[in-house]
Amino acid sequence: MKISEKWLREWVSPKLDTRALADRLTMAGLEVGAIEPVAPVLHRVVVGEIVSVAPHPSADKLRLCRVNVGKGKKLDIVCGAANAAQGMKAPVALEGATLPGGMKIKQAEVRGVMSAGMLCSAGELGLTDSADGLLSLDKDARPGTSIADYLGLDDVTLEIDLTPNRGDCLSIAGIARELTALTGAKMKSPVIKPASVKLRRKISVKLDAPQDCPRYVGRIISDINPSVVTPMWMKEKLRRGGIRSIHPVVDVTNYVMLELGQPMHAFDLEKLHGAIHVRLTTKNESLVLLDGNTIKIEPGSLLIADDRQPLALAGIMGGFHSAVTNSTRHLFLESAWFRPETISVRARSQGLQTDSSQRFERGVDPDLQRRAMERATSLLLGIVGGKPGPVIEQTAGRHLPRAVSIALRVDRVERLLGMNVPARIIESILKRLGMKLKKSRSNWIVTPPSYRFDIEREADLIEEIARIHGYDKLPTRHPRIPMSARPVAESGVSETRLRAALIDRDYQEVITYSFVDPKIQNLIDPEIPPLALANPISADMAVMRTSLWPGLLQTILYNQNRQQTRARLFEIGRSFLPRDQDVVQEHMLGGAVYGDAVAEQWGAARRAVDLYDAKADIEALFALAGIGREVLFRPGKHPALHPGQTAEIQYHGQPLGLLGLLHPAIQAHLGFSQPVVLYEFRLSSLGWERIPIFKEFSRFPSIRRDLAIMVNEAIPAQSVLECVQKTAGSLLVNLELFDEYRGKGIDSGRKSLALGLTLQHSSRTLNETDVEQVMAEVITTLGAKLGALPRQ
Repeated sequence: MKISEKWLREWVSPKLDTRALADRLTMAGLEVGAIEPVAPVLHRVVVGEIVSVAPHPSADKLRLCRVNVGKGKKLDIVCGAANAAQGMKAPVALEGATLPGGMKIKQAEVRGVMSAGMLCSAGELGLTDSADGLLSLDKDARPGTSIADYLGLDDVTLEIDLTPNRGDCLSIAGIARELTALTGAKMKSPVIKPASVKLRRKISVKLDAPQDCPRYVGRIISDINPSVVTPMWMKEKLRRGGIRSIHPVVDVTNYVMLELGQPMHAFDLEKLHGAIHVRLTTKNESLVLLDGNTIKIEPGSLLIADDRQPLALAGIMGGFHSAVTNSTRHLFLESAWFRPETISVRARSQGLQTDSSQRFERGVDPDLQRRAMERATSLLLGIVGGKPGPVIEQTAGRHLPRAVSIALRVDRVERLLGMNVPARIIESILKRLGMKLKKSRSNWIVTPPSYRFDIEREADLIEEIARIHGYDKLPTRHPRIPMSARPVAESGVSETRLRAALIDRDYQEVITYSFVDPKIQNLIDPEIPPLALANPISADMAVMRTSLWPGLLQTILYNQNRQQTRARLFEIGRSFLPRDQDVVQEHMLGGAVYGDAVAEQWGAARRAVDLYDAKADIEALFALAGIGREVLFRPGKHPALHPGQTAEIQYHGQPLGLLGLLHPAIQAHLGFSQPVVLYEFRLSSLGWERIPIFKEFSRFPSIRRDLAIMVNEAIPAQSVLECVQKTAGSLLVNLELFDEYRGKGIDSGRKSLALGLTLQHSSRTLNETDVEQVMAEVITTLGAKLGALPRQ
């Protein structure tokens, strides 16, 4: 927000120079981001009065003006401005002046006529970026007066960066209140008296959406003078506040918004039909806005309407067809309070951010509307005249914000601030902030003013005390924290350890957005509808991911498109799964492997990565938790994975995640030139770490027996291994599958598996009978349960 320092000092003028004033505001949380002069230095530029205008003898578009520049001195100046007219007062750059663009003014011949200066526009003086015609000054401007003195250009603008909770400071009045509290200087707010009613005419106002607009204040002003222009003092204040002058009525409403913080709107009364309705939109309504754009009004939007049609988007922007124009003679003024959430949602959804919506969505004082109406009425009567009608007010009190009383404890102040602030200082600060206090022993019951809607609890009051008392006065102390050792669970594997393990296995960690492209999300996980964002950053970041795979795939694709032919990536993050009107956030570990199994080298032949490379990486992670042998990989299915190369990761029958090759159709659709192996599992599964227990090595020799069997090729090798382990019992200390064979000598539809069994007893030496008995039981059980036959 930009404000004029001179305008601010009309309200409160502490004994501080500009820099000190800005520093004081910044230290109080109202950061002054920039201090800029309101205009360039203008030497030898004065007020001039055009005494006469004559055609240029040699140029149709030029005119010869006789200009009074004060002290009885008159100059002949050649001017090309279309609005130059006899009696007009405008800035004159005298000989020797240098304008902001670097132009040096000197006496010169223009098409055969000597010109002794230059009549200037606002753009040529550096007051605006551009301008059409000369800058027209008010009739009270005295020729010869320095333009800098006349316009009060010895001023600066303060650009204040406000936090979202300080909507009360989006005005001169709000900043003045802060300075009063900070410095103790007296505030001199303008006296606002109710206007004398000279017109009995009213217009009916109906609050059809009281929950969104619980207060609406209006007034009719008739018979204004449509030929009047905005006075220069108001134009300058608006310009320094970052608002251009449009029309006297519109300028007054903008002036009140900058001064008091209450956005207002003026309608041309003759363009209204029947009553004013504050209502929600109905189906298929549209509105031509003040900027000329036609919008389709979204359902649920709050409107100002008459009996026939919408007139304005409430709190955001007015409509074109009911706007004030140069021919308007009768006005209907509006000053209302809108619920902040209503305005913020609709302003963003419609893509409209205005000075009005900025204030309403941050919060406007709910008690300010009538005062703003009287201020605007007073200014309008002084500028355009007219006959004011009575104030029309409709209020739904139950929907207005209610004052809250907050208990403030002295000991709590000391505890949070780390210092003892005397009670008299606390009381003085709170009173200067406009708060009402009721003493209760060593505590206070504090009621914030209506414009401080950001103060809701005791901590907010203590923050205000620290802010006004001065953050620089707070002591610097190291926090006193009771030191105690917390027990660290022996089970569970930390994320740091998992990251290190994957990095050791040639992976790189990535962090991708939780917001993903709906198209890719639907491609990867079509069975789960994702959570859609109400206001996405962009169209390709519009839904919350239900898996880490979309981000990993997009990262690999990005690298592939930049000639990276090999990638091993992992990510630890959350997936967001809609469930029963809620969202479950699963902490997941996901990986994606692409390209060659190992980096190019002389010691190993090149081969593409396959499912078993990623399986080995997963097994290594579960081995850290001591449950590697109990985690099994069963045939699984997933829409994004290859039907024949997908495994479900299980632990004691409970599914933990998935591993598989990206489906060939999706691979082709996304444009991958090589297969991609994906995996993902819940990190909570690694919390089942088995605590290591010491077990003495057997001192007795082990015996190995190899066994070759033939089974149906549809039987997984894992089923064979589980059957052997259960049958062999505690004597089996190691079991290896070291060969699989299909081909000559093996019946069609069957396969040969070669197993290595290592047997050992903990307390004695095994004899041949013991070993043969175990092997016989294994062969018999395999035959009975799996139809296995020993291979001769």
